[in-house]
Amino acid sequence: MELRVLRYFLAAARAGSITGAANALHLTQPTLSRQLAELEDQLGCKLFVRSSHSVKLTSEGLLLQKRAGEILDLAERTRSEISEFDADEYGNVHIGCGETRAIRHIAKTIRALQKKYPHVKYHFYSGNASDVTEKLDKGLLDFGLLIQPVDLSKYGYIDLPDKDTWGVLMRKDCALASKRRIRPADIEGLPLIVSRQLSARASAKNDLADWFTPRAINISATYNLIYNASVMVSEGLGYAISLDGLADTGESSNLCFRPLSPKVEAAMSIVWKKDRYFSAAARRFLDALKEYIGEKR
Repeated sequence: MELRVLRYFLAAARAGSITGAANALHLTQPTLSRQLAELEDQLGCKLFVRSSHSVKLTSEGLLLQKRAGEILDLAERTRSEISEFDADEYGNVHIGCGETRAIRHIAKTIRALQKKYPHVKYHFYSGNASDVTEKLDKGLLDFGLLIQPVDLSKYGYIDLPDKDTWGVLMRKDCALASKRRIRPADIEGLPLIVSRQLSARASAKNDLADWFTPRAINISATYNLIYNASVMVSEGLGYAISLDGLADTGESSNLCFRPLSPKVEAAMSIVWKKDRYFSAAARRFLDALKEYIGEKR
């Protein structure tokens, strides 16, 4: 598969029309149709269901759409890294992050580096542990900031010096808001909004799962980003299990946070693939982060 043809395929998928994609690509419609037909022949499957004025992706087309984007991203990353190989003052660092206040350690490290290397760019991707590790494994990220528990056996990593606290995000006008801490019995039967990572690992052995046991968890919704969960809580759809300090609980907000009792904390780690090739910019970032973390311990 040629990268050029993959770009053509993605353009047609986005436009939902061969004619529209051809216009955007400055190609003739027959030329684009022929390129896409040859791609289908090469893969041995149909990528589009064609009608008179539109195209729709098949199941195979949907899979290729995801993979093609990743292939093109990785190709661009490789091109960029090679072109910057000898460019000591330039470069790009790609970091995936779960939602945690520990991101400030990364921010402070970058701020110190920017004084010496102002032309280096930092690119952030937000997601849960499975989202971030998937991109790490595919080489699309240099580093990931992960919230424990997560399997670190195939990664190099640095444990961060502090921990975040698990608790319940709720409306200020609910009965639970009068409590200073939340015990398992307090939320038994209540509609809970939990992260997808927690939902997927509800049966796993970890401190947060143990906190719920043996209480039944009534999961009414899951979330990937806490902002979306906070809106659901604000609208009265349930109670979100989250880390402290991520949602707005100020005076103007109708939300408040109450920590769990017994206390449950989450450790954080910066991770990278053990066999990862680091650009000069990524290596400088890691060295600076190690020095910064060492000073904090």
